[in-house]
Amino acid sequence: MSKFPAHLFAEPEPDVDTLANLGPLAPMAGVWEGIKGRDVKPTEDGAEEQVYIERMTIQPIDPQMNGPQLLYGLRYHTAITKPGEVEMYHDQVGYWLWEPATGRILHTLTIPRGQAALAKGEAAADATSFTLSAQRGSTENGIISAVFLEENFRTDSFAITVTIDGPDQWSYEQTTMLQIRGVEEPFAHTDRNTLRRVGPAVPNPLARENAEA
Repeated sequence: MSKFPAHLFAEPEPDVDTLANLGPLAPMAGVWEGIKGRDVKPTEDGAEEQVYIERMTIQPIDPQMNGPQLLYGLRYHTAITKPGEVEMYHDQVGYWLWEPATGRILHTLTIPRGQAALAKGEAAADATSFTLSAQRGSTENGIISAVFLEENFRTDSFAITVTIDGPDQWSYEQTTMLQIRGVEEPFAHTDRNTLRRVGPAVPNPLARENAEA
């Protein structure tokens, strides 16, 4: 007798063309730049707003399966600098994932300061705006941080709203709620930017192979 239910290992036969199956994430595929980002961050004197420049590469990956679950997704890397500077101000990698069967969107993010998060939301396949969120302590859409951040700049929640403005432009607004050691009130760390296309989407490896065949 099998130790595991057979249906948990019954993988579907996916369409190999990820770009054609990304639902509301499809317009985000490509290479993007935003030169008027706005960041409100905490300092010892209180909130401080600054401008940032962002370059984001978002490209499709092959379909992913967890047994019967089917996900189509995008791998991304965003690099952020301050105007006129070369030093990386913020670096972030992760995935945007779409589950057609449920309308669920997943957003994973990792930053090289010892922190990772998984945000989730839902949207129609043709939605032009959607919101995802993560909460500290959740096992479904949680946030984990290394000990220094957890003790001094604890992240309690994260939310991002994406708006598709057209085929070559999209924007986001996000809020990260921080509990700073020694400060009574939580701090809303906000970021927003409008990104414009500077490079095309590249089909995923299976789609390229299928086209060549």
